[in-house]
Amino acid sequence: MSLYISSINSGSNGNCYYVGNNEEAVLIDAGISCTETERRMNRLKLPLSKVKAIFISHEHADHINGVATISKKYNIPVYITDETLRKSGLKIEKKLINNFQDTATVSIGKLTVTAFKKLHDAADPHSFIVSGGNVTIGIFTDIGYPGKELIRYFRLCHAVFLETNYCEAMLENGSYPRHLKKRISGKKGHLSNTQALGLFKKYKPHHLSHLILSHLSENNNNPEIVKKLFKPYEGDVSVIVASRYQETEVYRINPVAGINGLSQKNSLKQEYRQLKLF
Repeated sequence: MSLYISSINSGSNGNCYYVGNNEEAVLIDAGISCTETERRMNRLKLPLSKVKAIFISHEHADHINGVATISKKYNIPVYITDETLRKSGLKIEKKLINNFQDTATVSIGKLTVTAFKKLHDAADPHSFIVSGGNVTIGIFTDIGYPGKELIRYFRLCHAVFLETNYCEAMLENGSYPRHLKKRISGKKGHLSNTQALGLFKKYKPHHLSHLILSHLSENNNNPEIVKKLFKPYEGDVSVIVASRYQETEVYRINPVAGINGLSQKNSLKQEYRQLKLF
């Protein structure tokens, strides 16, 4: 069974990522308005009524701005940690609030969602993988440093939304105050183009088919810079730069022969054993 993915929006003005099968779907974050989310998903022929859950990575406004309205209008459960909910100030109906735990798996129909902690300047931030039909999708943005957990899960994925937030030279030479530059480039900030490329080059799984470069800074990055940087290393992977102004197309991600749920589980254990040697 295939999974279908799209970036509904990606950037500091709002983040929302769609992962679904033929029957149900989830949103990872909902950082643009309900109206704009509806408009973009309608253009893609992805009805919001198909979304059965929204998972929240952390409380920053560009990840939660549309959550309450979308959840209320479509009666969609929201999965969020207690600390993130407290910090967010979101007003969501109690019956629609669900908690998730680090590394625990949540089943949404035939989809499974696994959260794992990440480094970012938020109360209780998490990244996610969404799996179904022997296909695994990673949503890895707002990460200060590509640590062992990220590497482990990255190597399981058939497609990944991966942060390429800033160009180091643009950030350093730009107009941001020094404290903000340090925050962005610190271990609880964002992934740079170079950090993301390093992760891709060193740990790219052979079954990765799509890499969607995400959460580009408006002031400290440029899609053309990112495309040029990744181009020599694409190989047979489709590399796409997600936009802060419009949705991407819907990409169909297919299972790969020899990669199934059991082998993925064993692969995860093997990766962990290998990483313990570092």
